[in-house]
Amino acid sequence: MTFDSQAYAEQLEAKVTRLRDLLAPFDAPEPTVFDSPLQNFRLRAEFRLWREGGDRHYAMFAQDDKRTPILIEEFPIASLRINQLMPQLKAAWQASSALSHKLFQVEFLTTLSGDAMITLCYHRPLDEHWQAAASKLAADLGVSIIGRSKGKREVLGLDYVVEKLEVGGRTFSYRQPEGAFTQPNGTVNQKMLNWAYEALGDRTDDLLELYCGNGNFTLPLATRVRKVLATEISKTSVNAALSNLSENAVDNVTLVRLSAEELTEALNEVRPFRRLQGIDLKSYEFGSVFVDPPRAGMDPDTCELTRRFDNILYISCNPETLAANIAQLHDTHRITRCALFDQFPWTHHMESGVLLTRR
Repeated sequence: MTFDSQAYAEQLEAKVTRLRDLLAPFDAPEPTVFDSPLQNFRLRAEFRLWREGGDRHYAMFAQDDKRTPILIEEFPIASLRINQLMPQLKAAWQASSALSHKLFQVEFLTTLSGDAMITLCYHRPLDEHWQAAASKLAADLGVSIIGRSKGKREVLGLDYVVEKLEVGGRTFSYRQPEGAFTQPNGTVNQKMLNWAYEALGDRTDDLLELYCGNGNFTLPLATRVRKVLATEISKTSVNAALSNLSENAVDNVTLVRLSAEELTEALNEVRPFRRLQGIDLKSYEFGSVFVDPPRAGMDPDTCELTRRFDNILYISCNPETLAANIAQLHDTHRITRCALFDQFPWTHHMESGVLLTRR
């Protein structure tokens, strides 16, 4: 790849056209476009290791060919920290059988604030020789290292990295655990958070948030409302979100480990949930709902639930399912803001956002 700025501009314009066409039936305003750095934007990367010439090399595979490796020495779309660590880690496993024996996968997780973690995956148990070699490596590289082997996990240092992002003039600290979802493009994520913060505006009522993850949006949006009820199904993400709320002294959020579908049932009084004991759902004065669903979008029942709210703030990683959900809501809500976030430059993928307000 040449990472030519003109080629990038043309790809980005094609994404804008695609989003514009998908939302045209709903009279959407022109999207605000948030671009990405051309290189070194990706904060996480995962590589298989491939033996060739008597040594292991970083490797990736094309989607349609899992047998032909693409050997990699550097990865320009990954963060500068990942590119710095890649040759250092490779030199370490080349020099140590304790590190290289049956090592088959490597994962990097970094942050804009400079934190880094490396996960090493093995087809063997991890013994005291690995522990000693990996401990020295962690100290030499200034990173945390996690070893994985058949359901077992050895943590050297921390099992998370800490990201710091500025939203609305305030710096928020985020704990990002190993193995949990995090936004891959930190620069664009910060732009996306600020757009959502501005779109929601200052309010005197309450916010319902579905699919809250580690609290990526929860922290800044909570400062715009009276209180928040947030839901997430992943235990790892819930624990990270609770830590992030505490670390940032955000005390107006109640977090419940429920899926969006389960919360829909609870709000519709279909059945009670033990995890909601002590939470008075009727005490909330919801004026807005924030959703950031998986690629499949919202299921029809959850989509119907969002219709109850005057404002629906929707972040989407799949513009097709976003358009399908808007089609269900279009008779009662209209798009008043629209944005495109280029989280995934050099691919056809895009992140988008809309604010829907009641007609």
